[in-house]
Amino acid sequence: MTTLTGFQKKYLRGLAHGLKPIILIGKEGITDTLIRAIDEGLSQHELIKIKFNEFKDKDQKMAFSGELSAGTGSALVGMIGHTVIFFRSHADPAKRKIQVP
Repeated sequence: MTTLTGFQKKYLRGLAHGLKPIILIGKEGITDTLIRAIDEGLSQHELIKIKFNEFKDKDQKMAFSGELSAGTGSALVGMIGHTVIFFRSHADPAKRKIQVP
């Protein structure tokens, strides 16, 4: 995944505004099962929200977000409160739902 520009991130945050978090991260933290679930969610939706339930420290959430981004090959679009937004375009160009400007 290439890095996103500020305008592209803003566009994707706007698209994600109406979405509900599909994955919740609890006290277990980052596990292989969690990474597989995020990977599957990105494959289906391309743009997803993830919510941190147990972790309230911003630095810790940013570290986890970086790990998740690297583990899934996705781009971190933004963090709002305890919710993180990730984007990864579909590998098949014919199946892409979101066209990033």
